[in-house]
Amino acid sequence: MMQQYLRIKAEYPHMLLLYRMGDFYELFYEDAERAARLLDITLTRRGQSGGQPIPMAGVPYHAVEGYLAKLVRQGVSVAICEQVGDPATSKGPVERQVTRIVTPGTLTDEALLEERRENLLLAIAEGQSGLGLATLELSSGRFSVLEVGSHEALMSELERLRPAEILIGEDSRLDAELRLERGLTRRPVWHFDPDSSERALCEQFGTRDLGGFGCAGMTLAIGAAGCLLQYVRDTQFAALPHIRGLTTESRDEALILDAATRRNLEITASLSGHPEHTLAGVLDQTVTAMGSRLLRRWLNRPLRDREAIRARHGAIRALLTTGQRAQLQPLLAGIGDLERILARVALGTARPRDLAVLRDSLAVLPGLRAELAESPDPLLAQLRDEIGEHPEVLDVLQRAILEQPPMLIRDGGVIARGYDAELDELRDLSEHADQFLLDLEARERVRTGIANLKVGYNRVHGYYIELSRTQADQVPADFVRRQTLKGVERYITPELKRFEDQVLSSRERALAREKWLYEELLGRLGQSLGPLQLAAGAIAALDVLANLAERAQTLNWSCPELTNRAQIEIQDGRHPVVERVLDSPFVANGLRLDGKRRMLVITGPNMGGKSTYMRQNALIVLLAHAGSFVPARRAIIGPIDRIFSRIGASDDLAGGRSTFMVEMEETANILNNATAQSLILMDEIGRGTSTFDGLSLAWSCAVELATRIGAYSLFATHYFELTTLPEEYPGIANVHLDAIEHGQSIVFMHALREGPANQSYGLAVAALAGVPPAVIARARERLRELEDGAHRHATRETQQLSLFPVDLAPAPRSKSRPEPVFEPSEPPVCEALRDIDPDGLTPREALETLYRLRGMLESRAPATKVGHKRTKAIDR
Repeated sequence: MMQQYLRIKAEYPHMLLLYRMGDFYELFYEDAERAARLLDITLTRRGQSGGQPIPMAGVPYHAVEGYLAKLVRQGVSVAICEQVGDPATSKGPVERQVTRIVTPGTLTDEALLEERRENLLLAIAEGQSGLGLATLELSSGRFSVLEVGSHEALMSELERLRPAEILIGEDSRLDAELRLERGLTRRPVWHFDPDSSERALCEQFGTRDLGGFGCAGMTLAIGAAGCLLQYVRDTQFAALPHIRGLTTESRDEALILDAATRRNLEITASLSGHPEHTLAGVLDQTVTAMGSRLLRRWLNRPLRDREAIRARHGAIRALLTTGQRAQLQPLLAGIGDLERILARVALGTARPRDLAVLRDSLAVLPGLRAELAESPDPLLAQLRDEIGEHPEVLDVLQRAILEQPPMLIRDGGVIARGYDAELDELRDLSEHADQFLLDLEARERVRTGIANLKVGYNRVHGYYIELSRTQADQVPADFVRRQTLKGVERYITPELKRFEDQVLSSRERALAREKWLYEELLGRLGQSLGPLQLAAGAIAALDVLANLAERAQTLNWSCPELTNRAQIEIQDGRHPVVERVLDSPFVANGLRLDGKRRMLVITGPNMGGKSTYMRQNALIVLLAHAGSFVPARRAIIGPIDRIFSRIGASDDLAGGRSTFMVEMEETANILNNATAQSLILMDEIGRGTSTFDGLSLAWSCAVELATRIGAYSLFATHYFELTTLPEEYPGIANVHLDAIEHGQSIVFMHALREGPANQSYGLAVAALAGVPPAVIARARERLRELEDGAHRHATRETQQLSLFPVDLAPAPRSKSRPEPVFEPSEPPVCEALRDIDPDGLTPREALETLYRLRGMLESRAPATKVGHKRTKAIDR
């Protein structure tokens, strides 16, 4: 037995092998030790190998699905080995074969899948010019390819797709990027060969080439798709008729969001770990599982095609105007997960209840189409046509499947009476057996005179006549002893034997016939996969549109206006997630950016709402491009190509990157890739290093965004020195989030105001956070000392200490600020100035020199008018 196990295990070295032995699936050696850790099951030892006990662990066969779910959630692949031989005729161990392979990316079983989330398999092909990506959701047949040019773009796509399993070559150089990914599987290099991959894909789709799919010439993507297809064939042991084509994606077709931006905006995953506190969590009130998955795809890939976006907006408006939304959603709720059911039909793994759900769903379609019959909207009319009614499929399912079929076909009882005459005849023989046995029992009691004679049946010995041992001498001569038990004897008669052969044969034949009919039914359904898959996609889209209409009506959202002008204007915008979790009313704020106003420098206290304000505007833009209404009184949005964000503090300890390094890498990505059509959110740039370095970096980044790039920028900062940027650079404006200090506490107004904030309220926020009063009091005292010193040495517009004792750069001159005048009557001061080497001074020496020059002036006679000018200039 162990020789057989090791021979099979050698074919699947990187998977756990579940080896069927009786009522258990057993694991041995390293597999047993690993499974015991992952599943928290008992590790035992049996026998010996090389003088050492063999580790062994196992799980009951009837509970295996639950254990498989635990394993695939941890990224582990499993090969399931079943007994395929007949124990009665086998010499030595019963023949076993691997009949099923379960990997994280190839799940189709309903019990192993999350209903409302995609389960994607991703393959990555590497080349000199970039990377080719192919993704497949086997449970629906959705197949797509994409090429990207950089590792940054790859990380963005990984964050968007969140694949369950990733295929890479054995020589892959992506170890650093994918080191934290689970479900990482290496495949032979030749599986990524573009030529053999193209042949395999054309064979799968029944085409001469791939030109019709828009991917001709995309050799890296084709190589990835071929590897992916081969992997799925190897793991499924079945044809894949539901994979009928592929979609070619381009990053330029959608708004580009890098990985950090996707995380910061919390589109489908929350930084706090609460799925309800995400954009998808607020929006998703879909009534079908496939609609929920499609909604997440729309949110994760907002379009740039304005005609497609306007079509979605128009459909939502039509559903609200006509009131159809309220009638459609109850009908849609009666439709099951057709996408995944059809995939199981194609793979031959659909269960009887899958077919019952398919039947009941198809019965809803005529009513659904009738509701859309009068719709004037072109998108809704198109969806109505794609849904269809499929009367032939519905008819065969209604005739074939019982109203409430059992879970499995294994024990029969699935095919309805009247569907097949031969099956009905075989069933009649079995069903009439009970009456025959009652009649036989009555006749034998009369014939033998034994009143307590019984006729019975069990699976081991078949039919029998039972009576007590004390009555054994009364049995007729034609009774043949079949079994002796304590106190009773069991017999068989020629008549009962003939009946047994007939009935048992009919039951076996009926079960075999029913299984054959079921497989034949799956084959007939497979011939209609194309139209049914098209209908499933249209139903999902209709569910999403109806859901977005309901959200717009319930949450008081409005239809955004798309314009070709360089403009983002939002009136009374709200954060869709924060608004839903707040107990108090949300304070709405607007945004105005255009060709002359490209950047807002946002100041205000911590907790004042700067980050919320920036994120809400990005989410409004994203929602508009996803085809949704938006949480604002009005929104006018011009062309946008990307959304970037640099918000929050995080590190990458495993990758050896500090918080500041992560911040700078994200900033570099923005500065290198942003365009004039990009929306950029930048929060607290430069806080991870020293004050002078941080302010210098923040200043320079802001100038770069406002001048060379000219992007739509929301730049939040606590460096008040940046509020002077509008004086020097056109296109920049100051705004702040309002707050009121009352005594030792602070009240956040969360309202946006024009102009810079006058202070940061840092100590008040610290007190609200629970910092001990003694610490706050000591900080206030120190703050007063710093402010007094600053007042003596420099003129400030705020109450905080200036970071620089002198100007960063010469201020522009005007009539109100003439150049300083030095009179020849003051040779000591002039001589001292001429002797200074500015480039050779340390900051401390420069400050001491200023004090010395100031002292020289103050020791002279009262200043004349010209001297007064000179003193103010040096003070400045």
